[in-house]
Amino acid sequence: MNKRRIGYAIMVFSLILCFVIDSAMAGTLPRFEWPFGGVVVGGNPSNSQTGPSGNGNNGIGDDQDYTESESESEVKPEDLEPVKPETKKVINDMTKAFNILLERGTRKFYEGYPVDDTFLHWVNKECGEAVILDLAYRLYEGYDSTALWYYHTGNTMHVLWLQYCRDLQFATYYLDNVKWLDCASDVVTLDFTGDINLADDWHTMQAAATKPNGIYDCIAPEITKELQSADLSVINNEFVFSDRGEPLAGKAYTFKAKTSNVSMLELFGADVANLANNHVFDFGADSLMDTIATLENAGITTMGAGANIKEASAIQYFVANGKKIALVTATQIERYSNYTKEATETTPGVLKTKHPERYYAVIREAAANSDYVIANIHWGTEGRYNYAADQMTLAKGFVDAGADVIIGGHPHRLQGVEYVENVPVMFSLGNFWFSTGTLYTMIAQVQIDAAGEVAVRTIPCIQKDLTTSMLSVEESDAFYKFMADISKDVVIDKDGYFYNTAGGQNADMKDGNNYQSGMRYDTYNGGIDLEGRPIDIVGNLR
Repeated sequence: MNKRRIGYAIMVFSLILCFVIDSAMAGTLPRFEWPFGGVVVGGNPSNSQTGPSGNGNNGIGDDQDYTESESESEVKPEDLEPVKPETKKVINDMTKAFNILLERGTRKFYEGYPVDDTFLHWVNKECGEAVILDLAYRLYEGYDSTALWYYHTGNTMHVLWLQYCRDLQFATYYLDNVKWLDCASDVVTLDFTGDINLADDWHTMQAAATKPNGIYDCIAPEITKELQSADLSVINNEFVFSDRGEPLAGKAYTFKAKTSNVSMLELFGADVANLANNHVFDFGADSLMDTIATLENAGITTMGAGANIKEASAIQYFVANGKKIALVTATQIERYSNYTKEATETTPGVLKTKHPERYYAVIREAAANSDYVIANIHWGTEGRYNYAADQMTLAKGFVDAGADVIIGGHPHRLQGVEYVENVPVMFSLGNFWFSTGTLYTMIAQVQIDAAGEVAVRTIPCIQKDLTTSMLSVEESDAFYKFMADISKDVVIDKDGYFYNTAGGQNADMKDGNNYQSGMRYDTYNGGIDLEGRPIDIVGNLR
């Protein structure tokens, strides 16, 4: 009897095993309910805790690498042919639609997130059955572009996942370092400025002290209006906020502002302060931590420095008009000294690019978790209008890692713009309010329109007599010629927008109405200011 039972058991087990193997080869494994919730295809639970940039398995299309799908069409969703009638016959109810989405959705389609039917039910509730059905139709017909999410919902997959986690209080670690912006229009506008210095014993603040209205007489009202109206304004905080600490011995320039000076950043519309530079450690670790605390207490996000390398490397995310934007930053300076400490696992400091792979990894993580990556970098040589080969090498590495825009600073001069594989690189924003010489400066503006296209623009400004103001239309002509001369393979239109002309692109822009790099409108010397006076490497009159 026992032998007969054992024989029956072996036979039943053999039949089940054959069914499973058959089903696996046919791609028709049954759906399993898991006790922690969610339905996944093939019985692979979708409770990974690693997210899109980790090594977890999300149970969706696991035979696909997490790279751009080879089958993904270049056709925009709005240009697709109508869904075929036979497709609608096959997917004729919500259950079948859910099955198709779970079975055919690749990791790329879901941007690597651990999607299960709970997420799809949430999308159904928030967006309606028509959205679920059309997503299923398109997947069934072989169109798996991630653009479908934004087309149907007004949010990218990255943003939908954040909303889902927020609404259900699920995997809330995805919400870390995420801020939600209310945009003024369907074009997201991000403004960036160069070096500012609020140190009490520096030329800028000494000049402000002589004015009837202090610093308010040093920053023109049109500057403040522009920066405060941007959806996001990012400054380079080239000093420390602290009421303690001694300057580092042997360092030529050290800058410290009273913590109460932080209120002055309102003039610059400051939402984010970039701390990855060579002056945030001028008065030691305690003053660096005071700087971070002072800014954060004022409601200003900091990036590029922290109590340890994890904080210094932290990516800052912003959700704007249904898109997720990542800001990252690091410093190449100092290259030959070590006054400014690099953060470690246990000590404060900044994120450096002495070993650039560390910053490349941050950019890669940002690219995996967002729709756009704007990489800030403190680099280059002071006093030079021309960017160097080491900057270009780093820029290429940033682009390969996933940067969509690169914005640089440190040289105390404007440097030009060049595209690297269609990614705009603004090599240096120069001094914004920093030095005594008369120098061109700018507000660098990044725009992301409703179609997801990225544009970069310069708003011409000048720093003269320790006052920063915008240039008039007439004055901007010389500024655009200057920018064209120090840039490569670009055209600048009369509104300050840059266009890539490398490889014959935008050839129609090369006309007398625009400013072309390579024209040599004039010659420029980084050792003199716009009035022909000698200046030092930081832009001060000699």
